[in-house]
Amino acid sequence: MLTLLTPAAPNSSTSMAPTFRLVGMPGLSAVPSWWTVPLLALYLLSALGNGTILWIIALEPTPHRPMHFFLFLLSMSDVGLTTALMPTLLGLALANIHSIPASACLLQMFFVHVFSVMESSVLLAMAFDRALAICRPLHYPTILTNGTISKIGLAIVFRCLGVHLPLPFLLAHMPYCHPQTLTHSYCLHPDMARLACPGAWGALYSLVVVLSAMALDPLLIFFSYGLIGRVLHSVASSEDRWKAAQTCAAHLSAVLLFYLPMILLALVNRLKLPLPQPAHTLLSYVHFLLPPLLNPILYSVKTKEIREKILKRLQRRRVAGLGE
Repeated sequence: MLTLLTPAAPNSSTSMAPTFRLVGMPGLSAVPSWWTVPLLALYLLSALGNGTILWIIALEPTPHRPMHFFLFLLSMSDVGLTTALMPTLLGLALANIHSIPASACLLQMFFVHVFSVMESSVLLAMAFDRALAICRPLHYPTILTNGTISKIGLAIVFRCLGVHLPLPFLLAHMPYCHPQTLTHSYCLHPDMARLACPGAWGALYSLVVVLSAMALDPLLIFFSYGLIGRVLHSVASSEDRWKAAQTCAAHLSAVLLFYLPMILLALVNRLKLPLPQPAHTLLSYVHFLLPPLLNPILYSVKTKEIREKILKRLQRRRVAGLGE
């Protein structure tokens, strides 16, 4: 049970407080309401774009390729991620609410990281799909069968839920030695774990979770693209190179969009670079909020099949409307 804290010495150990304090965008606390409109527009556009991708793939009568299944999971993770982030962001924007109950913070933390790791896992699966299609085209249909795709999907779900399920319980029972003020507008487990007393093994588990996904996945993805680059280098036809590059363009853009802000933030923190706090916060927003908005656009524009299916569905609805 969570109990109210009494004032403690700076180095004393305390249980988790009933609330955490969130930090909004520096400079906007005096006029929080104006950035409500961009936040709502971003969420609605993201939900519309990803909902369209989900609708197109779910209603498509033809057999789905592996990439369609992965794209379906990617859109699900994008919708879930933005939905998990919006309560605290809108609370800060609409009412300048900085306090969040510990239980709500742990719940948001769980879903934010589940959907974030789900997105990272799907991007890794997509990289494997592209590498296999380009490096081993003859073996592609026999390797990525429906059974294999189902196992990959189950592995992604198990990774997201199994790894993150212990975190809320560990963080709820860790001793804390620092004021429970977070450095973001939402609850993240590395941010919460850094407030723990030295030696708290829950904080070590939090670090292992971060490294197992956000460090390992991009390395494996770039390794896959290294294999793709080696194959493309040996291809004589420039037309074949162009076609192969086009199939990877949307995915590579999504990878850079998702990982680049995170890598920059890690470098800034590691090297202790004098980056202003607004820029630090903005990079965090870009990492979490921009991919769900732009991924549907990237895959609609760069993926011919998805683009054609969207146009076909829109034309059918237009024809049906004219017929009425």
